[in-house]
Amino acid sequence: MTATIESLLEEISQVEDPVEELQSLKTALLSIPLSAVRDSVSGQRLDVIFTLLNSSEREQVELCVDILERILMALSPLHLAQNYRAELQGGLTHPEEIVKILALTQIGRMVEHAEAATEILNNQEVLRGVIQCIREEKIAVAKQAIQSLSKLSHSKPGLDKLFHSDLLEVMKDVMATSDIIRYRIYELVVEISSVSPISLGYCANSSFISQLLGELTGDDVLIRATAIEMVTTLAHSLHGRQYLAQQGIMDKVSNMIRGAETDPFSSFYLPGLVKFFGNLAIMDSPQQVCETYPVFQNKVFEMAMDPDPVMIGVALDTLGLLGTTVEGKQVLQKTGEKFKAVLLRMSQLASSGATDLRVRSLEAISQLLTLQPEQQTEDLLALTESWFRLLSNQPIDMIHNISTQPFPELHCGALRIFTAISTQPWGQKLMISSPGFMEFILDRSAGQTKEAKDAKFELVGSLVSSSTAATILGSQHYIRLKTYLKEGPYYVSAVAAVGTEGAD
Repeated sequence: MTATIESLLEEISQVEDPVEELQSLKTALLSIPLSAVRDSVSGQRLDVIFTLLNSSEREQVELCVDILERILMALSPLHLAQNYRAELQGGLTHPEEIVKILALTQIGRMVEHAEAATEILNNQEVLRGVIQCIREEKIAVAKQAIQSLSKLSHSKPGLDKLFHSDLLEVMKDVMATSDIIRYRIYELVVEISSVSPISLGYCANSSFISQLLGELTGDDVLIRATAIEMVTTLAHSLHGRQYLAQQGIMDKVSNMIRGAETDPFSSFYLPGLVKFFGNLAIMDSPQQVCETYPVFQNKVFEMAMDPDPVMIGVALDTLGLLGTTVEGKQVLQKTGEKFKAVLLRMSQLASSGATDLRVRSLEAISQLLTLQPEQQTEDLLALTESWFRLLSNQPIDMIHNISTQPFPELHCGALRIFTAISTQPWGQKLMISSPGFMEFILDRSAGQTKEAKDAKFELVGSLVSSSTAATILGSQHYIRLKTYLKEGPYYVSAVAAVGTEGAD
């Protein structure tokens, strides 16, 4: 095979229209493992393939990219840095998007490898070219550039090169291109900041973060909305949250929610502010966040009652998020009648809202009702049962009716609610006392999509794993559920159809 690849490379360098030979080389490379590719080309110069990238013929360029992708992945990052750095640097300014992405991907491999990274850091023209790619029109190119640069933040030399050399001015220059490009630089900065307190320190000292935080209260509501998304991502790490708290950002966002009531354009950024606190509550403490910033919880309840589908959707997602934790459930329960009204609204939306809101309502309800076996104290079981009974006079029938509608996403959403209550004794008692319900669970003809079969299988598995199911459901149902589980989600019973001519 080595001889074949050598001869093909030789042929390619000698013909005027090499498309056919390139196709043969691509096929040959795909037919052997990467280790064999490495052995067959490590001694070869790939200049001929890199040269052929400089063509206006798209097919030729695509074939060259496919070939280089296969070969370069087989070579070590250090080998690439020592032998093909100039060629890859040239790829950063190629007119074709796929060539730029190829070059950026390989540079990303190099900066992750200690020795190869040193080669790159000693020749920062490559990194300058990568930063310039952030201003490319094609988002896929910019994303790959951001990804490759963020890998530098895993080492101190990489951080020093980005923030303590003239590359910092290159970033600021690229940032000044437009609003869109400025936010791509923020995206890079937030990714770098998330790695460690040290990398956050570099970004803060370079003034990028204070500039981003300043955008939160800018005049442009769309920019404000994008800024809050970035700040929410920064809050995903503990050191990020600590930094934001030191800068007073939680108070600032709380005040922005309060001020949104008098701002006619608040619908653009208000969902982002609520999501910020929703994420904060789950990562820190629902009780602490809701008690310290009561405006957040009040706003979520208010949005759940809003006629605007965007506001309702964010409220549903946030309530579901809060409901995933025991502490969040208890915080919601403490609000008494306020939450009961919201729960009733969720029930109405699940039954008769727009499809998107119905799906999100079902998801939020299933999150609110889920209790892991180790969480099933008497008080919490009483809480989830009271919430389920608030949904309707006949909540089992209501959810069952939703599951029979011809929309797979509604069918699966309803099944997830049954799964949520299936491990709880009160849920099992309601199921067994509802006529025909066990037959519905065991009926494989309902819900024919893969998602529906998987959701039903999860429900059956949840029932079988419960320590109380055999006693409450009865041994006959329990044995049938175990059989269903053993047969798997996609089992089809074989029915022999025999026709006999002349039979009565």
